[in-house]
Amino acid sequence: MLDIAAACIVITALLAFVNHRFIGLPTTIGVMSIALVLSLAFIGLDRLGIHRFGAYEDRLLASIDFSDLLMQGMLSLLLFAAALHVDLSELHAYRWHIALLAVLGTCVSAALIGAAAWYVLPWLGVHLSLGYCVVFGALISPTDPIAVMGILKTAGAPKGVEVVISGESLFNDGVGIVLFVLAVSMLGSGAVPTAAAVGELLLREAGGGIAFGLALGYVTYLLLRNIDSYQEEVLITLAAVTGGYALASRLHISGPLAMVVVGLIIGNHARASAMSKVTRVHLDMFWELVDAILNSVLFVLIGFEITVLEFSAATIVPAVAMILVALGARYIIVSLPFRLFRGAFGLPRGSWKILTWGGLRGGISVALALSLPMGAEKDIVVTFTYVIVIFSILVQGLTIGSVIKRTIPCAPAMRRDTQRSSSA
Repeated sequence: MLDIAAACIVITALLAFVNHRFIGLPTTIGVMSIALVLSLAFIGLDRLGIHRFGAYEDRLLASIDFSDLLMQGMLSLLLFAAALHVDLSELHAYRWHIALLAVLGTCVSAALIGAAAWYVLPWLGVHLSLGYCVVFGALISPTDPIAVMGILKTAGAPKGVEVVISGESLFNDGVGIVLFVLAVSMLGSGAVPTAAAVGELLLREAGGGIAFGLALGYVTYLLLRNIDSYQEEVLITLAAVTGGYALASRLHISGPLAMVVVGLIIGNHARASAMSKVTRVHLDMFWELVDAILNSVLFVLIGFEITVLEFSAATIVPAVAMILVALGARYIIVSLPFRLFRGAFGLPRGSWKILTWGGLRGGISVALALSLPMGAEKDIVVTFTYVIVIFSILVQGLTIGSVIKRTIPCAPAMRRDTQRSSSA
């Protein structure tokens, strides 16, 4: 285990150095791009008879369960770190926008993508059962908070748009995972879940996760309020995240939602009334470093995971079609509410374009796809998921700033004005 962790950190550090020194892309996109290029180079060398580099990469990836590493290890820390810096008052101001996109939008998107895959893929020579089409729709619909919030930091989006995208990505994971669990159970039983079963699972997973997060956040707040020592206080937050996520998994409730709620409580209430200025500085520095390091490691692994794909010339057109399907579903769930409730959203004109293009998919979708039972249909789903994620991060992630500037030319200025007024 130590050798694996050391290899991941060393490789990530070297790629981060190369990106910072010679390329200059945002760190997560840069390290993933370099890892992707290296993986493609190793595949090319392997076909030329030079197997040493590809064999080492294969051994490294074989020793890492990407799905387990992300879902049971890194995700809790990354979600807490992301939620820690979200202003709860801003989140409350856009609560209906976020709820609409995170709950109804994710469900509609899953249905649209699943139905489109079921209809389109046979025309392109790919045969995927209805059950796996539904599974694919469920796992690819949630936007990824890790990818979204990392890239939004430098995109210059208007504050309201950033809050909506960030809030949606923090909360729609719980809905997406519930849909994924239901779809996978349908695969195993062959029966469509009843409305009662769906409601029970949603109440237990989502409702239980939020309730558990509130309780854990309050207990952590009480502990922080009764001491003034930044070393112990940082340790308490780390214990709350790791221990709380493990307990949530044992209780079969949504750990991701619980960690988001705990992060919001600590980042807002505990920061304001239970921490000294010294503690706030050290807490922020610690979690920012955790977030940056784990994000970099995660995106390096995403870049290397291309070697697990069963990719061929015959899958290129279907994969491109699935990218268009995912973008089309995103466009529908974002643009329709804007058209129906023009004056109620309170966002700058044209914000639906930013929300559509800024709905990035990331490691969570890949992890869910890799957790499926072994088989030919899993290989198809993993390939489509990976291609969409790579397109999302590389193409959408690198161009979202340009989309913002073209849609709202004064966006960066608006953002700076908002920050100045809030600091005043």
